[in-house]
Amino acid sequence: MGAVVVIGEPGLVDGYALAGAVVVPAEGPDQARRAWRDLPESVSLVILTDSAAQALTADIRDSAVLTVVMPA
Repeated sequence: MGAVVVIGEPGLVDGYALAGAVVVPAEGPDQARRAWRDLPESVSLVILTDSAAQALTADIRDSAVLTVVMPA
């Protein structure tokens, strides 16, 4: 199984590290897009905060990576 990556605001994503996920803090749309662009090929699942998902709408639609958005 590949890695699980969590992208979004630090206060919302930090706890996922306790479960073994790779946490990538992104405090704005540019940081979220950079984090998405830099995902390694070994990633199987990306968990996004709502604001990160909004910044990545087109990228998510064109990707084969399984992606979920945290409930608001």
